Amino acid sequence: MTETWDDVNEQVKADWKDDTIPFERVYEVVEQTHDGQSAAEIADRALVSEPTARRHCKSLVNTGFAETEQDGQTTLYKRNSDRILMSRIRELREEADRPELLDSIEEMKAEIRRYEDRYDVMSPEELAQQLDADETEGWDDLTTWRTTRQNLAVAQAALAYDEARHQLSI
Repeated sequence: MTETWDDVNEQVKADWKDDTIPFERVYEVVEQTHDGQSAAEIADRALVSEPTARRHCKSLVNTGFAETEQDGQTTLYKRNSDRILMSRIRELREEADRPELLDSIEEMKAEIRRYEDRYDVMSPEELAQQLDADETEGWDDLTTWRTTRQNLAVAQAALAYDEARHQLSI
């Protein structure tokens, strides 16, 4: 017998709440938070009380996973972008060796040059100013170009980090 639900989203929330503890839910919400959110907003999304959300957010700030900013009298919480960046750099260093990183960097630089040549601009921001709203391919390229640029920066940082670690061990 298949079970039917009036609202699938409500069932998913109920399952999430049953399968996790409050700290895990707050952690997951903060992990997805790019822009600061109040403890009340996080509590609502994490299905916990506001005091519980605030307590767990403070713990996440103390461990360096989250950071705060002020909006008047309200403290806003969001994931620590430096920590996320360092995690991405560490993951990349573990997945790829130096020659693979160098090859990947060269491929990404070549891809960026192709976008520059194709659109005769030097950046995705410059391209965005030239595109019409209905130019689907151009907007898709712009998104890919931005992602490639971000990935290139992370790969270069991973390579630089690896080099710095090597120099410090000499």
